[in-house]
Amino acid sequence: LALLPPLIMGGGWGRWLYEALVLLVIACPCALVISTPVSIVAALSAAASAGVLVKGGVFLETAARIRVVALDKTGTLTHGHPAVQRIIPLHGSSEDEVLEVAAALEQHSGHPLARAILQAAAQRGRHPPAAESFTLVQGLGAEGRVRGRPCWVGSHRMLHERGLERAAVHRQLEAFEDAGHSVVVVGNETQVCGLIAVADTIRPGAAAVVQELRAAGIGRIALLTGDNRGTAQAVAQAVGIEDVRAELLPADKLRAVEELVRTAGPTAMIGDGINDAPALAAATLGIAMGTAGSEAAIETADIALMADDLSRVPWLMRHARRTLRIIRQNIVFALAVKAVFLILTLLDHGTLWMAIAADMGASLLVIFNALRLLRRGG
Repeated sequence: LALLPPLIMGGGWGRWLYEALVLLVIACPCALVISTPVSIVAALSAAASAGVLVKGGVFLETAARIRVVALDKTGTLTHGHPAVQRIIPLHGSSEDEVLEVAAALEQHSGHPLARAILQAAAQRGRHPPAAESFTLVQGLGAEGRVRGRPCWVGSHRMLHERGLERAAVHRQLEAFEDAGHSVVVVGNETQVCGLIAVADTIRPGAAAVVQELRAAGIGRIALLTGDNRGTAQAVAQAVGIEDVRAELLPADKLRAVEELVRTAGPTAMIGDGINDAPALAAATLGIAMGTAGSEAAIETADIALMADDLSRVPWLMRHARRTLRIIRQNIVFALAVKAVFLILTLLDHGTLWMAIAADMGASLLVIFNALRLLRRGG
C-alpha cells in the first residue's frame, strides 16, 4: 500500500505511507489475541477464590460441555467420617476380639471405614497387634495374619467370594444394609467371626446440589459406589438420584464411567478415594474432593474442590459456560471493530488516531468484559 500505488497511480508518497500506517494499526490483532487468555485467567482466578482449583483453562472449557455427572458416595455425598454403630460377634467370638482383628488389618488402610474401626478400637482402649503378611485386596478389603492366624476383613462381596456366607449371616447383613449401614465382615480361614455396622451422614445440602445440577443442564446423574446396594439406595433416595450402581470394584467404576462417556456424552466424575482414581482419569472431567480426597484422587483429577463443598460443582458448570460466552463476545467484538475500521480506511475515512483509538479501545473493552468473570456470583 505504501509502495505500489505511488508507482502505479502516481501521487505523493506521504499520503500512501499514511494510509499504510493506518491499515497496519487496524490490522494489529491485540484485542483478538488477548480475548481468550485474559478471560481464562480471570475465570481461573474467580474459581480459585471460590475454592475450586482448576488445573488449566482446557478443563474449564471441558466443564462447560459436561452433560452427565457421576458421584462416589463415601466422602463425596457423605462426610466420609463414618462411626461404628454395632458389633455383632459370631461363632464364639467377643466384640473386642472382632474389633481387634479388624483394627489390626485396617491399620494400613486409608479408607474411611478403616478409620472408623480404628477410632472405635481406640475408644475402647484396645491396642491392636501388628498384622503379618498383610495384603490389600483392592476394592474388597484386606487379609493377613493376626496373632499367627490367617484373618481377613472386607465387604459383603469378599465374604461371598470366600464361600463363607451362611443364611444367618446373610439375614443379619441384609438387616444392616436395609437400615442404610455399611457392613464390615471379619473372618478367618474357616468362618465369619463377626460383623461391624458402620454409618456415615449425608452432607448437608447434597440433595439441593443434585437439584442445582439438573437446573444447570445436567441431564443424567449417577451414583457409583463400592458399598452395598441397600446403603447406596438409601443415600440415593435421600438426595434424589435414580441411577444407582453399587458394590463396584475400582475396575467396575472405570467401566461404568467409560460406558457413560460412550452412551450419554461428556461425563464428570466426582470422587475422593484411591478407588476412584481410575474412574477420575477415564472421565471427560475428573473432580476430586480436595480436603477429604486421597493424594491419588487429587493428583489424577483435573479439578479439586478445596473446601469439599459440593455446591461448587453446579456453580463451576455455570461459571464455565459463562466464561465461554464472554470469550465468544470478546472475539466477535474484536473482529467487528477491526472490520468496521478496515472498511473506513479503505474508503479513505479513517485516520491514524482513529485507528489507534480503535485498537486500544477494543483491547481495553475486551479486558473489562473478561474481568466480569471475577464476580463469583455470576
